[in-house]
Amino acid sequence: MSRPVTLFTGQWADLPFEEVCRLASSWGYDGLEIACSGDHFEVDKALADDDYVPAKLAVLEKHGLKVWAISNHLVGQAICDDPIDERHKAIIPASVWGDGDPEGVRRRAAAHMADAARAAAKLGVDTVVGFTGSKIWKYVAMFPPVSQAVIDDGYQDFADRWNPILDVFDEVGVRFAHEVHPSEIAYDYWTTKRALDALGNRPAFGINWDPSHFVWQDLDPVGFILDFADRIYHVDCKDTKKRFDGRNGRLGSHLAWADPRRGWDFVSTGHGDVPWEECFRALNAIGYSGPISVEWEDAGMDRLRGAEEAVTYIRKHLFDPPAAAFDAAFSVKE
Repeated sequence: MSRPVTLFTGQWADLPFEEVCRLASSWGYDGLEIACSGDHFEVDKALADDDYVPAKLAVLEKHGLKVWAISNHLVGQAICDDPIDERHKAIIPASVWGDGDPEGVRRRAAAHMADAARAAAKLGVDTVVGFTGSKIWKYVAMFPPVSQAVIDDGYQDFADRWNPILDVFDEVGVRFAHEVHPSEIAYDYWTTKRALDALGNRPAFGINWDPSHFVWQDLDPVGFILDFADRIYHVDCKDTKKRFDGRNGRLGSHLAWADPRRGWDFVSTGHGDVPWEECFRALNAIGYSGPISVEWEDAGMDRLRGAEEAVTYIRKHLFDPPAAAFDAAFSVKE
């Protein structure tokens, strides 16, 4: 298989980096999508200490793993969010939170994201995956509704904050892959188009395709791949199971994660409603050759079993496009 299968480490940040490497290797993963969380990848240390990145690469090599992307989701969330509050303090580095002044947090988060691009380049990867935050997500289901001017201002705020960040991405030859996701500036099909337009469709900003966030909104993850073919910079595999039985709804009803009364839940890959074969066919059709990263987030299953099960499922269902398969079968070896 030409495309590597990786494990996203965001849900494993409570474990030391080397332990995650050991586990991922034992399960058969090719590498990691390394989160800027815990001791997995610390942006400030990567830039300040010349020995830091080589040490990380040595640990990966020790366990037969590689890296194609890093994740900076948590800090990215603070760049455009309004309000900034205790939720953000709980997930971002203390140096980014600082004194907690909201605008100061946003500016420090933007600087950290720019540094993440520099650190990624130093690590030898060309993609940073993450969130953007959103000034206007809070208005999605608000009554009374806001004016169009408020929505327009939200996209302008996004562009004003992200264009300088993306200038740094361009300087160091790294791309940002935004995870289209509720609570972000781009959370569905039309908001993705609007976000890309707000940035002038500059190539530095693309998409981390995660079908779970489309399925529970009744959006077509396959059509999304085909329509945004030139912007699919990274792929996260996470499944969703819908449970709409007349009582359960999409908004979760303020119920706890994995409560069966919710209208949907993330489940282990292959246990939900994502049409994986059609999705992999679409990725083949657009020529996507990057990593397939498992984002394991099933609150109803032990993660040590689930992560191993997920890589087995993907390897069973992921297939090369016809031309690649033909070339591999009939190539003449000198």
